[in-house]
Parts: sequence; C-alpha cells; structure tokens
Amino acid sequence: MAVSVQKWLKSLHRPAAPPTATAAAPQTLPPDLVFRVGQFSFVFLDDVFEIKLRDNYELMKDENKESAKRLQLLDKKVAELRKQHGELLPARKIEDLYSSLERKHIEIYIQRSRRLYANTPMRKSLLTWTVSDLELVALADRSLHGPERVRDQLRDIDGVSPFPRDGLALVVQWCRAVRFKLSAYLVRIRDYPRYLFEIRDWELSGRLVGTEQDGQTRAHRKQTLPLGAPWGDVTVHRNMPPLKFYYDFKSTISLYTIVWGPCWDPAWTLIGQVADLLTKASVDPSPQLAWWDKSRLLMHGRFVMDIDHANLHQLATEDPYNTIENLHWEWNKVNYDWNPGQFVFKGDMDVNVRTASKYDDICFLHLPNLCMTLDLQWLCHGNPHDHYAVTLCCAENVADVTSGQPHDSYRAFRSENLNLSITMDLNQHCGTEPCQPRMLFYSSTLRWMQNFWATWTGVSRPICRGKLFNSLRPIRRKLGQHYKQMSYTAAFPQLQVHYWASFAQQRGIQVECRKGHVFPRGAQRLIPQAGTVMRRLISEWNVTQMVSDLSEVTVHLMASTWDETADHQVKKTHLLSLSSLSYQRQSNRVEEDPSSKAEGNSSYTHRLRLVDLRASWTTTNRNIAFALYDGYKKAAVLKRNLSTEALKGLRIDPQLHTKKLRRSPSNYSPSTAPPTPVLTAPARAEKNQNEGTSMLQKLIEENDKFVVFTEEDSGLGEPLCGIAASQTDDVYNRNWFIELVNCQMMLRGTETAGCVLVSAAKAQLMQCEHHPAWYNDTLKQKTTWTCLLDGMQYFATMEPNPSEQEDRQLWLEVKNIEEHRERNLDSVLELMESGQAVGGMVSTTTDWNQPAQVNDTQQVQRIISRCSCRMYYIGYSHDIDPELATQIKPPQVRDEHEKEDLLKKQAGAVDTFTLIHHELEISTNPVQYAMILDIVNNLLLHVETKRKEHSEKKQRVRFQLEISSNPEEQRSSILHLQEAVRQHVALIRCLEKQIYSNIRTQPEEQSGEDLQEVNLRLQNQLDQEKTDMQMKSEELNILIRCFKDFQLQRANKLELRKPPEDVSVVRRTEIFFAQASWCLTEEDGQLGIAELELQRFMYSKLNKSDDTAEHLLELGWFTMNNLLPNASYKVVLRPQSQSQSGRQFALRIFSKVRPPVGGISVKEHFEVNVVPLTIQLMYQFFKRMMGFFFPGRNVEEEEVTDEEDKFRLVTTGVQTKVRQLSEDSLGPLVPSKAAAQGPNRTGVRRSFRKTPEHPVDDIDKMKERAAMNNSFIYVKIPQVPLCVSYKGEKSSVDWKDLNLVLPCLEYHNNTWTWLDFAMAVKRDSRKALVAQMIKEKLRLKPTQGTESRKALEAKLDSSMKQQQQEEDEKARLLIGFSSADKSSSKKSIFSRRK
Repeated sequence: MAVSVQKWLKSLHRPAAPPTATAAAPQTLPPDLVFRVGQFSFVFLDDVFEIKLRDNYELMKDENKESAKRLQLLDKKVAELRKQHGELLPARKIEDLYSSLERKHIEIYIQRSRRLYANTPMRKSLLTWTVSDLELVALADRSLHGPERVRDQLRDIDGVSPFPRDGLALVVQWCRAVRFKLSAYLVRIRDYPRYLFEIRDWELSGRLVGTEQDGQTRAHRKQTLPLGAPWGDVTVHRNMPPLKFYYDFKSTISLYTIVWGPCWDPAWTLIGQVADLLTKASVDPSPQLAWWDKSRLLMHGRFVMDIDHANLHQLATEDPYNTIENLHWEWNKVNYDWNPGQFVFKGDMDVNVRTASKYDDICFLHLPNLCMTLDLQWLCHGNPHDHYAVTLCCAENVADVTSGQPHDSYRAFRSENLNLSITMDLNQHCGTEPCQPRMLFYSSTLRWMQNFWATWTGVSRPICRGKLFNSLRPIRRKLGQHYKQMSYTAAFPQLQVHYWASFAQQRGIQVECRKGHVFPRGAQRLIPQAGTVMRRLISEWNVTQMVSDLSEVTVHLMASTWDETADHQVKKTHLLSLSSLSYQRQSNRVEEDPSSKAEGNSSYTHRLRLVDLRASWTTTNRNIAFALYDGYKKAAVLKRNLSTEALKGLRIDPQLHTKKLRRSPSNYSPSTAPPTPVLTAPARAEKNQNEGTSMLQKLIEENDKFVVFTEEDSGLGEPLCGIAASQTDDVYNRNWFIELVNCQMMLRGTETAGCVLVSAAKAQLMQCEHHPAWYNDTLKQKTTWTCLLDGMQYFATMEPNPSEQEDRQLWLEVKNIEEHRERNLDSVLELMESGQAVGGMVSTTTDWNQPAQVNDTQQVQRIISRCSCRMYYIGYSHDIDPELATQIKPPQVRDEHEKEDLLKKQAGAVDTFTLIHHELEISTNPVQYAMILDIVNNLLLHVETKRKEHSEKKQRVRFQLEISSNPEEQRSSILHLQEAVRQHVALIRCLEKQIYSNIRTQPEEQSGEDLQEVNLRLQNQLDQEKTDMQMKSEELNILIRCFKDFQLQRANKLELRKPPEDVSVVRRTEIFFAQASWCLTEEDGQLGIAELELQRFMYSKLNKSDDTAEHLLELGWFTMNNLLPNASYKVVLRPQSQSQSGRQFALRIFSKVRPPVGGISVKEHFEVNVVPLTIQLMYQFFKRMMGFFFPGRNVEEEEVTDEEDKFRLVTTGVQTKVRQLSEDSLGPLVPSKAAAQGPNRTGVRRSFRKTPEHPVDDIDKMKERAAMNNSFIYVKIPQVPLCVSYKGEKSSVDWKDLNLVLPCLEYHNNTWTWLDFAMAVKRDSRKALVAQMIKEKLRLKPTQGTESRKALEAKLDSSMKQQQQEEDEKARLLIGFSSADKSSSKKSIFSRRK
C-alpha cells in the first residue's frame, strides 16, 4: 500500500518528459550516503503460550527436586519419632503426615506458579538481531550512473547469466560503491546460550547494483487505491518483475561462528512463520519458489571473504541449552569465495569432538592446506542461470498464456533437483614442507559419532501447523530432500590414521598411505508411504559409483604401557602393507543374457584389487588384535544386553507338550540313509510291522545306488556338493570380485625361531547372489562365495637359530612369486637358486622397494611347490528382496501318490563349505616341521586365557541351570543384574562429567594440590566402576546366553523325537585333496628320509537339524617310501591291493555324534575300515623317523607308560582294585621305578589326582568329568590283515612276510576318554597279535628227513637266548610291547605268573 501511494505521488509531481528532452538533459548524480549507528537491535516477539509452556516445564522440574527433598526430610523425622515412641506411634498419624505433605506440595507449586513473573520479567524475544558500531558509506559516481553503464556493470558482475539479445529494458537501475564496517553482528534465538551467528570486526567493500526489469504487457497490473476525499479512488500501474541485486564484495572478518542443531529447528520454524507475516505473497498465481530458487532469482554476483578464524558448531543433543556436546569445525586463515553455483574454501581445517569427558577437545580430523569446493548443479527445464527469461503474469492475463497445463511463470527456471559435488584437494602446498593430513579415532569417539548421527538424522516434529494455529500453507520442501545426486572427491598426497581403544593409548592401529584418491557418488530416492494418512516421504540413499585408488598402504598395530611418571613409549609392529589398492563399484544388477557371462569380472558390482600384499601374523600382532576385538565385542555385548530386546522371545508355550503328544503315530517313518553310506552299519531288530515294511520299501528305493566295481579310475567321481551348488545359472547379482596379485604372508611362532612365508601369485574371491527359489516348501535366497588361489607356495627358514630378530621382516621378491617368469641364466644368483621345484632356495629382502642384492638377505627354502586351491561357500537366507519375491512362482504341489525322491529331498538348502587341493608337493626338515607345529598350535589355533575362563564360567552356569529346580528364577536375577549394570554406566558418565567440570572450572577456593587430589580420587573411583561394570556385564552376558540355550533345549525336550522327514542337513563341510606328496628330509633340507603319498583324501561333516553330526573321512590310496641309502625295503607302508580306482578307498572312518548329555559328548556310531596293509620296517628308518618327529628323545631307552594305573581308574576318578596279573602278561603296563618317580606324560592321572588349590564343589567336578569323557554307544573296527616285514639293526634280526590279522573289535555303551579308548584298542589288539606272532614264529616248515629236523632244532636251541632280546625289541617297535622284568630270565616273556 505504501509503495503504491509513493508511485502515485511520483506520477503527480514528476510527469514523464519527452524522449528528446531526456536524452539531451544532463543526468544529475544522487547524493552520497553515510550512516553511523552505535547500537541497532531488531527483535521478533515470541508467542506467549510458548513462553509460558517452557517456563512451566522448568518450574515443574525444579518443584519435583524440591518435593523430593521435603519427602526425604519427612522420612527422617518419622524415623526419629519411631525411635522415640516405638510401637506407640499410630499408623493413622503417619498417613496424615504424608497426606498433608502431598497437599503442601500442591499448594507450594500453585504459589510458585502465580509468583513466577513477580520478580523476573517474562522472556519475550524469539529472535534478536544486534549490530554494534556500524558505519555504512554508499557513494555514487558517473562511471557507475546511467542505464548503459549499469548494464555494463551487470555484464561484468553476472557473467554466467546469458544477457538478452534484444537488450534489457530496466525500470529501476542504480549502482553504488559500498563500504561498511562493524564491530559485532549477533543473532540469538530465544534465550539460548549460544549465538546463531556471531561475526566480529567485519569490514566490507565493493559494488552493489539494484535493477528492476521492465515487464511485458501481461506483467503489468492495475491497482486501485481508496485515498478518500478529495482524491477518491485512484488507479496506479504497477510493474510485477522483482528488484534484483548484483554485487561484487570483498570483506575481512576476524571471527565468524555459526551454531546449529536439530534441537533449534522448532524455534527456527516459528521464526519462518513470523517472517512470512512481513512479506506479501506474489500476485502471480504460480506456485511459490523455494528459498534456494528465490535466492538464485534475486541475488547474483561474487562474494569473497578472508576470515582469520571460522567456526561451525553442530549440536549433538536434543537440549538447545547444552553447550558441551557438539562437533566443532574449525578453520584458520580461510579464504571463502562464493560464485554462482560454487563455494570455495581454502585454509587449514580441524574437526574437533567436544564432549564432557576426558575425550574432550580431540582433534578428530586435521586437514592442512585444504581446498574444498562445493559445486551446485541445478536441474531445471531451462538454463538455471537465465533469470532474465523469467516473465511474471498477473491473474487476469493467465487465460491468455495457459495451454492446458497449470500456470507456472517459473517453469523453466524452477529447479526440480540438485546435484552436489564436494571436492577436497590436499595436494596444494603453501610452504616448503607439506603437512600430513591425519585422523584420530578412539572407541568412545566412534560411539559418540553414532549418537551424533542418530540425533541429526531424526525426524523433526511439525510446529504450530493446522487449523488450530491458522497455518494451512503447503509444507515447504526441505533442502535435504531436494538432492538427487551427491558426489565426493578427495585427493591427498599422504594420510595417517590412528585408532586407539582407550584414552590411555595402550592398544591401537596406525594406517599410513601415500598418494590417494577417493570418489564416491550416491543417489537419493524418495519413497512415498502407503496408507491414507499423509506422511513424509522416506529418503533412501544408494551408492551408485565409487572409485578409490591408494598407493603404498602400511598398517601397524601399536601397543604401549601407560605410566604417568615415565615417557609414553609406543611399540609398533607390522600387520600388513601393499603397494596399491584400487576399488570400483558399478551398477548392482547383471543382465540375464549369455553375453554377460563372457564379460568375466567386468559385471561385478564391487571390484577390489590388491597388489603386492604383505601380511605378518606374530604373537604380538595376535595379542593386540585379540585385545582390540575383545574391547569391541564387549561394547557390542553391553549394548545388546542392556536393551529391552535382550529377554524377548524366550517364553515357551506351556501347552506345547500336550500338542506334541496329540501327533498321529502315522507320521513316523524310519531314518533315511545318510548321504554317504558307511561300509558296515549296525543292524537293529525291528519289532513294529509297519517299520519293517517301510525299511523294505526304503531298501527297494535305494537299489539303484549300488554300483559294480570297475578298474576305471574316475578321480573325484561325483562332483562335490559345494561345486555343484555354485555352478548354477540363476545369478541375478554378481556382487564382489576381490583380486590379490603377488600376495604373501609371514607367520612366526612362539617357541621356535624362524618364520614361514605363504605366497600366491593370483588370488580371486567372488560373491554372487542368486534368485530366490523354493527348497522343501520354503523360499530361500542363495549366496555363493568362490575363492581361487593360483601359484601358492610355502617357504620356511632352515637354521634352528636364525640371525634375524622378531622385528625384522623377511619378504619374498616379486619375481619369486610371479607365475611363469623367465629365468635369467646370466645372473649368478639365478643360477644358485633351484628353480620352481620343492626344496629350492630363494633369496629374501627386508625392503620390498629394493631387490635382494641391495639388502643383507637371508635365503629361505620352498617347502611346498606351486599349487592351486579352490574354496566354495554356499549360504542360504530367509531374507528375500521384496522386488524379487514378487517374481517367484509358488511351489509345485506334489501328488500324494507320487514317489518321493529321498536323495533330492536331502539335497536342499544346506550351507556348504568346500575346500579342494588338487596336487600338493611338500618337503620339510625337522626344524621346519617343529616350526609349523608351533605356528599351528600357538598362533593359528591359540585360544586366549580369558576366552577359556569365559567358556568355563558359561559351562558352570549351564550346569547350575540343569540341576536347578526352577530355572525360571534366573529371569528375575537377569533383570536385577541388568539394572545394576545400567546404574554402573550412569555412574561412570556422572564421574566423567564431574572430572571434566573440575578440570574446566578450576574453582578459586581450592588450591591446585587439593584439586589434583580430588581428581585422582575420582579417577580411581571411575576405574573401579569400569572394572565392576565389565565383570557384571560379562556375568550378565553368560546368564542371558545360557538362559536362552536352556530354554531352547527345554523346548526341544518337550517335543517328541522328530520324524525322519523333518530331520534335514543344515550345514555341510567338505575337504578334498586329489594327490599329496610329503618328503621328510634331513636338517640340510636336501637328503630325504621318507616320502608319504596320499591320494583322494576326502573329509565331510554333516550337521543336521536335530543337533546330530556325521563325520566321514575317506582315503583312496597311501604309501610311505624309505629314502635312506642302502635300504632293504623301499616301501614302508602300502595297501596290499595295487588297485587305485576312484571307487575304492584304503581307509574310511565314520562317526555319528549326538548332542552332549550333561556336558558329555555322545558318539552314537564310530567305525573304522582299513584295507589289508603291507608293512616293511627297518630299525634305522624307525630311528630316523623318531628323531624327525621327536627330536632329542633317546630311542634306545625302553618306553615306560602308566597303563596299569589307567586301567585302575574309572571315569569318576576313584581308584579301584583289579586282579593281580603277572608281570609277563602285563608287559609294558607295569611301571618301573623311574616311571613312578618321573612326570606323568598322559595328563589323565594328573587331572584326577592333582591337589586342588581351592575347594572344588560338585559343579566343578561335574564339569571336569564331562569335559574329559565321551559316551561311545557303538564302536566297530573290522579286522585288518597285515603283512609285516622287519629288519633290525643287525642282519640276524629279520622278519620276512609275517602274516598277522588285527581282530574285529566292537564296543557297546562305554564312557571313556579318548586315551581310554586308544588303550582299549591297543590292549585287545596286542592280545591277538602276540598270539599270532608266537604261532607264526614257532611254525616249522615241513622237511623230507629227520636230519634236517634235528639240525633245525639244534639251531633253534643255540640261538634262543640271542633272539630273546631281539624279539622284545621287534615287538616294542611294532606294537609297543616290552619285557617287564629283566631279572626273571628263566621264564618266558609271554608266560603268566601262577
């Protein structure tokens, strides 16, 4: 209204001059303007209802605290009265006291509410804008005045916008040179303690242009002004195009601070509603522009700022009055350049984490010499910079321009989406020495980041909207929902990343990288929510592309001991390093056509390539890595156990037992045959006629599985299940392709010196996702992993005490890892090496950047020649992609009379792991063999002591649950323990904040020593609380896990035994070796001792749904050759049959295991099948082999065991009396004095007879006995014919083709340890073998005359004494037999004492 009156006055007093006069008349300059303001304040008033709502909330919080104090005081007084009066104090009086206190609480609250604003005035401001010491100067000049000069300034300032070809007609145009300065520019929301904007010492200078474009005919409107008498109603012509501003500013600022957080969003929404009351909506009927499009339309130009110190605080809590928890972005000496569609920041940037703990002021990210560019690409129908083409239209002219579509004057200019590109370049060096970017993480920092992210990604609530508040305007779109794509590019010359598990910096990880480049790109998709209620769109971000290249990456594990008095020494150990890393991510779906298969690995979604990977795994690395993982696991377990979901899903239906009993017995059918049948199965008597008929039907159905033996060698035979399941054509997404080129790994043990190097020329790991399919009426999705390792080699050091230290790393040269390399015969070093054969020597280097000739190298021996390995893993999941689930057809319904394929039914959705080695050629000396055993036992299979203690505690709790009369009582103890742990966590946070406040505030009334003493006491209390929390958290975790397992076991016990059709295979493990050769050499690594050959080794394990497991080990062929010079027997051990067919096996071991009962493992069926064997042994060979496997052991000494005591012990550990046997019959069972005085090597007696250091209760005894025993329900070992030949150290001792038979052994329902089982087999086998040996040795060949018989008897009589000792030696070497008493020489060694 005021602007329209002003235009009417101008039309009255300034009539339009003729064009000729306007051109000829000189233009007068407008006056210069100078403004000086000492203090300027602009305030938006807040809603009174909002103010009182906030004040009443604060009053209620304070009154709650005060009422609690008054109630506590009354409790003390009542307790004193009870001490004085005792039982004479009536209960009615006490009730009256508490009732009067409740009424007093209400009265006090009402009084305080009425006097709330008596002393302090009510807060009124919603937004306060304050400017101090402002000086503004606006100058006019002839070079800037006039329409043409203004148009020239427009072209100069706004060069990206296309200027109209027909010229630009302007109604309003002016240009000024502007300069202003101020001391403070402050913007505060309500009474929040932090300013929204805080600018100090701001100076600005530059050009400012204001223009109003002359609109077309439809952009002119008429407005009628009711001025009253004497003027009446006046019509004014108005121009609709808005006033636009063009600027070219340069400014300097000493301090620039911005504070924002999601907790301020409600107040900012109210500010936006108030600001709408000051502006008038456009007359144009088009939809309103968003604030980002409106700023693009009205503001154009360049803004440059030089800031000494810039800050951005992102609040991390939901409390707007919190000033402690925030993420602080800090810039030093930053240059800010704002161009159309581009923001550029140059300077040093630090990202700090501010929190009320000792982790406060942690520099999370340090980026020196950073150049960060934000490019904005506005997606419009037209040119996003062509704001001149925007033509407005008044309402009465809309019908003339519309063409059937809703009218929109901003259609070509309005942005539909925004693409944001962020570039961070750290390669610009301002000084001579470039600074290294670094990142610092703590475990607590990462947890704080998770809470921060949850706070910022939360959904904001609508504020003052709806009919009640008279706010029915359409919802404004958020800028976060306007993004379509977002890309990020980071380039750095080097980078250093530190991660510490705690503030004490005792364990951590350091990652160093040279030149690197990272480029991710993501796309946003807005998904509408179903239903009739209007809801917000769901924002979903997907990474569409990612490229990353890193060079010279090194990862170290760090460890140190925290001591405040000493220096903080950090020890670094090498974990892994690589020369280059490249990662690419592409589209995540493959086309189902044959051409996509020929593309190879190009169609995979994720592609990772690692070149020259060098990893080291030592005891130090293992301890640090396990400690880091243990800390992470404890934090995750604590978070899970304290959640409300910890005890959900544990209720068992009490009617379950009744329901299961009503099941019809017709559902029962006998157990189906295992996938891999054993040679001999135990026969069971079937009393039920139905079951017998079903067994016969089963036998008829399986008749096609029997095959006729043939001499054809089929190798592997049928393909393994893992290979068959991974070679399907139903892949819809090839997800991961990981490639390793020239990788190697160094392993170093604990007890032995030296190391083992494992290398592979090429390794590929691929993951594919398959289409969902029906498996036994269940829809599941299959995921397959395939690992291909080519050119694998194993190297080991040879010296028993090598010269290198543990910190010194030995690496292979790339030429020794690469496949099919050409050897340079002119090189002396190449001639000294042994090529690619096993046992060859190669050189190593300590610096992978330099060849071996430069460094002082050490040679290592190739113990396994080049080989290949294949691994397959197939996993099935119930998590189906909803988009794929809609395309799956329902399963086919099988006819009831249709014959069911039992084999196909078992080959369902089974998680399978398959490992295949085709050929292995191994060569080791005794030192390398001991080194490999040390690495396997102490490095790879090592179990931490804490884990053992944790397992023992868990086993103890399980026994307690089993012997408890009411296990449900544990639920209440779990709830109480949860509350105790929560109190510990709250107290830890409170102590951390108290220590933080003491350090920050430092009160003047306390001296430095007093404050230090207080902080030390608080720190000790904090450490004790953390220790107690960890102990209770571990106890809580054990209770919850054991309680869940117990509930599941009880649910299974309530059910009857599942019918066979319900029992299925849930997990399968397969390991296959086609051919393996192992050469045992002397310490020099060249002279051979023995060679062992294995063919068609197959091991499989089946885990079934009823918690049973089946183990099957099959060996097709094996031989052991004697490589010693002048050996009488070259073949030591081999099967008697020469057939090597793929359908026959020389060894087969089958075991079926039931779930443990009371902690005792149950072996339902155990069977061993061996083909007839030929054994040809020499004493010299035996001595060498014992020296190889047991170095330092004296073979000449007679082996002494404690078997007599073992047979006198039963599984309960109580010694029993046995009948007295002769020393000759017991043989090695009678211990000698040396054995009685020496240590026990078995460990069985020691575990039973060890004097306990502390009292042992029944649960510990049960746990100990259960862990050591196995329940063998059925054991069978069929007889094995043996053909034995032996040659002693002297030529006179010789056995040739001695035919023996190991008897058939069967055991039923025995509870033994594995040692007891071995001793039983040895005892029963020895009884049969000794009798056969005597019979074979004393058997005389038939002769033709008595002279030959007498000569033979004389020969036997003369050599009887000499052979007696030799017989003992041979028996001991073969079956562990030895004479018991050397003094009783008159009796036979095989006779019994009467």
